[in-house]
Amino acid sequence: MDREQPLRIAVIVGSTREGRVGARLGRWVADAAGRRRGWAPVTVDLADFDFPSRFPERATPAMADFAGRIAEAEAFLVVTPEYNRSFPASLKQAIDYAYDEWRAKPVGFVSYGYKTRGLLAVEHLRQVFGELHTVTMRDTVGVDLAAGLDGQIGGLGDGPGAGGELEPAVDTLLEQLSWWAHALRDARAARPYAA
Repeated sequence: MDREQPLRIAVIVGSTREGRVGARLGRWVADAAGRRRGWAPVTVDLADFDFPSRFPERATPAMADFAGRIAEAEAFLVVTPEYNRSFPASLKQAIDYAYDEWRAKPVGFVSYGYKTRGLLAVEHLRQVFGELHTVTMRDTVGVDLAAGLDGQIGGLGDGPGAGGELEPAVDTLLEQLSWWAHALRDARAARPYAA
């Protein structure tokens, strides 16, 4: 596989609640990923999909579209809130619409919540993504909503480089994701993944 081919990174915004912080955090982390040489991030916002309320016998166009975007991506940045000590149902529903499409790809997490920084949601997601044969990044970016966003990620409209205190954490996460994305891209090209 040509290492010069841009890495296709899907930034998945997992909350669909009105007034959510996730959309802003998704833009922030997608901007950070987009400033890396050789990266091609695409935002996959679950609020943009018209998923069915029940899992149908056959995939709907929205389900197929989501699974196709997962198949095209080589790595994932999942932006998740912590709701009631776990991640939202909207994210679990979407994750379950793909299966083989997740395999042998790395997943990084940007989480948010009050005081816990969403870390309980991340720990539950690690179990789910482990079952899907992904590699989850050790380091995460956790945002404490009680501390306010501006000091952590920068002011409104500002991307990385605006002085947010979480910039070093984002850099670490993206470095780890880059290493694994390249390693797993090369491995998938060399031989089929055995599940």
